[in-house]
Amino acid sequence: MTDSRNSRKVRTGVVTSVSGAKTIVVTITERKRHPKYGKMMTSSKKLHAHDEECTAGVGDTVRVMETRPMSKMKRWRLIEVVERAK
Repeated sequence: MTDSRNSRKVRTGVVTSVSGAKTIVVTITERKRHPKYGKMMTSSKKLHAHDEECTAGVGDTVRVMETRPMSKMKRWRLIEVVERAK
């Protein structure tokens, strides 16, 4: 038996808010086809993520990973800042 962790979900999104100490709000936008009509739709979700070093700023593109519950809202943590805001 191997002691390996299960694979965690990883998402890429844009930081929309820095809400308090060590917390960022990441908006994930996804384009998917409507099941019946075939038109492309844009759906978005907001995730509260843990940012230990407070490195991400508003407008940055970041990669977040699913983790244990950190607080009431935070179930994700920041892996890396992919691209800084211009």
